[in-house]
Amino acid sequence: MRTKERYEKALAWFEENMPIAESELHFENEYQLLVAVMLSAQCTDKRVNMVTPALFAAYPTVCALSQASAAEVYSYIKSVSYPNSKAEHLVQMAKRVVEVYDGHIPDTREELQTLAGVGRKTANVVLAVWWNQPTMAVDTHIFRVAERIGLTTKAKNPLDSEQQLIKYIPESVIPKAHHWLLLHGRYTCQARTPKCTNCGLLEICRYGLAHASR
Repeated sequence: MRTKERYEKALAWFEENMPIAESELHFENEYQLLVAVMLSAQCTDKRVNMVTPALFAAYPTVCALSQASAAEVYSYIKSVSYPNSKAEHLVQMAKRVVEVYDGHIPDTREELQTLAGVGRKTANVVLAVWWNQPTMAVDTHIFRVAERIGLTTKAKNPLDSEQQLIKYIPESVIPKAHHWLLLHGRYTCQARTPKCTNCGLLEICRYGLAHASR
């Protein structure tokens, strides 16, 4: 099967079977989204959603967060992964947003990546989710799912995977496709025990077809 055809079939299936695909993080504005995404690195969305209500109540704006100490922020996020470094990054991020961007969360990848704790993946998520920009954030789920289905081929790293994906996915679909692939990896195409028998993409999936023929 040609790559273009595989993409067309996969995207059509997702559109029909997952018409609503959104972030599972809880947020109300771009500041809250950025904080939640930063906290979600190597941590579950469920855990992040458990700690952010109290965190946002204590620091409702980026200005308020910029005036906190890392130790104070740590007390709210200590149950997430790597709380010490994340607390430090959150405070430093907030300080730069206030000092350099007048309290407004930047809306370009280049500017977002100047913030402490914000890499390409985090920036891409914020841009796609809040501003609906055609940025593809590749996490471990998306990296795995794209390679298994055959949307990417021998991707060397997340950036390589991202570049292969955006080559074939229409720009208008990219923000939604990020969630399609992520949620598919989270609930169906899982790392250790993929639920291939419950997957509607089996007939085009490189991994599924290979294993079904054994």
